[in-house]
Amino acid sequence: MNRDRVAALTRIFADKRILVIGDLMLDEFLWGKVSRISPEAPVPVVEVVREEWFPGGAANVARNLAEFSKHVRVLGFTGLCSHAEHLKKLLTSEGINIDTVQSHGCYQTIVKTRIIARQQHVVRIDREKKLQVQPEHAAAALAQIEALLPEIDAIIVEDYGKGLLAQPFAEAICDLANRAGKILAVDPNPHNPLAWRHVSVIKPNRVEAFASAGLPVEEPIDPPTEDAALLEVGRVLSQKWDADNLLITLGEQGVLLFRHDTPPYHAPTRAREVFDVSGAGDTVIALYTLALSGGATPAEAAEIANHASGVVVGKLGTATVTPAELLASFAE
Repeated sequence: MNRDRVAALTRIFADKRILVIGDLMLDEFLWGKVSRISPEAPVPVVEVVREEWFPGGAANVARNLAEFSKHVRVLGFTGLCSHAEHLKKLLTSEGINIDTVQSHGCYQTIVKTRIIARQQHVVRIDREKKLQVQPEHAAAALAQIEALLPEIDAIIVEDYGKGLLAQPFAEAICDLANRAGKILAVDPNPHNPLAWRHVSVIKPNRVEAFASAGLPVEEPIDPPTEDAALLEVGRVLSQKWDADNLLITLGEQGVLLFRHDTPPYHAPTRAREVFDVSGAGDTVIALYTLALSGGATPAEAAEIANHASGVVVGKLGTATVTPAELLASFAE
């Protein structure tokens, strides 16, 4: 795939309208330095020198999309708190529409705080309570999705297993998307096993794929197209989910794409250096879906998503890739 083809597709991306549904989070990063060990316990003392906040979880998928299109919406739930207001302000500052974000006092906004010293991830602190979505709130969300269908090109469902997605809600999303003929992409969570049917693409990572297939994880074989255990996982999941495309992310091995009646397609990693893999899966599903909606073939979409992920893992923190960085990656 050459740079000119990617450039033509990125111009199309700018007009694509994508709805992201999923667990919304606020990512906090505390950057500091360590010069001594605490006298209270054998742990380092981190002197904080900088604080940063980013949209996390499904909100990070929307943020990745917003680098390429200014027609991105996000649907999810937050609490009524300063963290929720901060998250919504971050999203709107990046041009992401939050009209379908519901904030209610019965929910807690998920906050993940990462403490980083000398470029090393020291610890992560999670503040969360699993959602118990009220029936009236789920019904309101489905009504919003149905009303938006004429205005969108694709839906991405991002499941972090925090309680938003239950089987009836997932089935309703699938039914709405299928009836409207919309691209539907799903990033599943093996700890929340849902029956996904008739979706455009499902994107687990390697560990999630083995778990979802009910098979023990085995050491990777290179190349992945000769990895018998991985190929069996692909066969099982292709039958189980019946998705048009099954895209398994493989970390340092890139991605492997399964399609019905077609040999698996391997796109090797494009990362030059890996600093932080957090959020890389968000980048993959965002760019794969955007590419499909823009007219790319599944293999082209896999290449674009893989290049984008290779850029993101070379950055620290919850990062995104820009169109210029994506084009530069293909130029190289």
